[in-house]
Amino acid sequence: MPKLSAGDEIEIITTLPNRYDSYQSEAPEYESDGKISVHRIQLPSHQSGMIDQSKAFIAYSRQVLNLVKESQYDLVFATSSRLMTAALGAYVAHKKSTNFYIDIRDIFVDTIKDVLPKKLSLLAKPVFSLLERWTINKANKVNLVSQGFQDYFSERYPKQEFSFFTNGIDSEFIDYQVATLDEVNEKNDSISIVYAGNFGEGQGLHNIIPTLAKKLEARVHFQLIGDGGRRSKLEEGLKALDCKNVTLVPPVKRDELLVKYQEADVLFLHLNDYDAFRKVLPSKVFEYAALGKPILAGVSGYAAQFIKEDISNAEIFSPCNAEEAVKALDLLKLETLPRKDFIDAYSRSKIMHDMTNDILRFVK
Repeated sequence: MPKLSAGDEIEIITTLPNRYDSYQSEAPEYESDGKISVHRIQLPSHQSGMIDQSKAFIAYSRQVLNLVKESQYDLVFATSSRLMTAALGAYVAHKKSTNFYIDIRDIFVDTIKDVLPKKLSLLAKPVFSLLERWTINKANKVNLVSQGFQDYFSERYPKQEFSFFTNGIDSEFIDYQVATLDEVNEKNDSISIVYAGNFGEGQGLHNIIPTLAKKLEARVHFQLIGDGGRRSKLEEGLKALDCKNVTLVPPVKRDELLVKYQEADVLFLHLNDYDAFRKVLPSKVFEYAALGKPILAGVSGYAAQFIKEDISNAEIFSPCNAEEAVKALDLLKLETLPRKDFIDAYSRSKIMHDMTNDILRFVK
């Protein structure tokens, strides 16, 4: 594992846990061991809507620029699930006249046409396209978390250097999976299907769960763990169809989440039926696969291809298609099975070791 030399320092600027207004997790605003310092910025509580996220980013960027004002860096690294975080990193690198390495986890310009109203999207896309071009061209190296992004970026930036270090499996999931793999869950008359994550437009739970739950009300109980901007629409859909077999659970800490995963018969994943999501590879795929549980996934494009090729006992259905979801569920083996080859290939420690070596190549 690469080690810091004497005198080397890493400064990390991130946020305090803030994803859901309904869930707060404590962490220190600042900590340091001498070589590594971490600044966690307090953001206003928010849902996952575009306006709330914009306000949160403005608050974050102001504090970032204030923190870096007197500092000089040999490399700026930014990891970005939204374009603006990447652009902020590019701006800091530009101001400090230093190298810039960016980790791209979403294609914002490709997504806005699906998640914004049409008129607003037509106005916003040219602006964000210019910002994306400036950001990518500022980078010395770009990592794409999904190979589904390759065509988009290679066509637009043929001179840029790209790598493909994916999401990985955290050690907690690997260790927990090994410790409990041989335990047999007690079965009852109802199949337990668990989803954990955001209830946003991107996940589209409001477009699949009410109809699917109604079709399976005699066989399945759904437990949906999380929160987000489309929770109210999801609740409206469940109420309209009088779904009695769905429980909504507020976000929980990771140790509690692992227990809920192990109590499940099937783990559920879904992305909305938007063209942009045909390119993504959700990090949840790795989390679910590590636990050896059957996976029911409503995804298309690259994510569907990846799951079919790399994950055993996982079935795919077209996003928002409840009829296909029922058929896919019937194909699953309702048992916990090891996925050792997958874990060996995608452990986060291995991926981060390789990515760290790549990043260090660009230190001035």
